[in-house]
Amino acid sequence: MQTLTYRRALLKLSGEALVGEQGYGIDANMLQYISAEIQDVHQLGVELAVVIGGGNIFRGTEARAYGIERVTADYMGMLATVINGLSLQSGLEKIGVPTRVQTAFEMQAIAEPYIRERALHHLGEGRVVVFAGGTG
Repeated sequence: MQTLTYRRALLKLSGEALVGEQGYGIDANMLQYISAEIQDVHQLGVELAVVIGGGNIFRGTEARAYGIERVTADYMGMLATVINGLSLQSGLEKIGVPTRVQTAFEMQAIAEPYIRERALHHLGEGRVVVFAGGTG
């Protein structure tokens, strides 16, 4: 058995990593590949949390061209991270990796509220925790 250098890790995953060959959105093959890579780390026994971006769907900094206020554009970008977080959760759960999505936005029907102690509990229980939409 291999000795782990780190027993807990935080992965920052750009939303653009999900684009793959298609140039926009979420590429199913790339989602499957990233999920399998995360599964490999998870199977080593690493407690893994993922912060995911949303640049493949929406970039708040480009919203000015549409006449969207900065704060509204930032919210839209954070919502894009939730879409990516849910897709990553789906990809991971499909291959047997227990996953929870947490967000600072109230949307309890699709994600848990970010609570530090709850995130630590999930990690301790062997779940991958995906942070999307900020942590407050």
